[in-house]
Amino acid sequence: MVLKEYEPFIENAIKQLCVNSRFLQTTKYNQHGKTSIYEHSIAVAYTSCWIACRLHFNVDYVSIIRGALLHDYFLYDWHDRNNGYHLHAFSHPRRALQNACEDFELTPKEENIILRHMFPLTPIPPYYLESWIVCVADKFCALKETLRMNDIQLKKCIGAYQYDFK
Repeated sequence: MVLKEYEPFIENAIKQLCVNSRFLQTTKYNQHGKTSIYEHSIAVAYTSCWIACRLHFNVDYVSIIRGALLHDYFLYDWHDRNNGYHLHAFSHPRRALQNACEDFELTPKEENIILRHMFPLTPIPPYYLESWIVCVADKFCALKETLRMNDIQLKKCIGAYQYDFK
């Protein structure tokens, strides 16, 4: 399968998550640079699917997509140091999981994706292959967003001219 085949699944998951939840609040908070949590989470979903497709992994794409979209569902501005969020990198996976469990029914894979996506910063590694994929995709997207790189700059930086990142 090719990545474009998963695009409708990602779009459908976004629509479903927007119904009767706080998911659209993620548009209000920046994650890395000028990238909102909403934009970052969508990028992680696409990148996770790309990784799984390229490596021909037999995975649960629904869990990957939903887990990626909810992995940073903490719903606060972590840049505001006056609100006590200085340990955000260590604590936000648990807060994201708590919020996601309040708003959605999650599978064990989705829970693990959300809770373990900050490995190795948090000490317990992901359990499922899907969790590992989202963990790697999150690092990739965070680097790209933090350095404000477009696809061409990123490919040049990592020497990946032969790969298609779309």
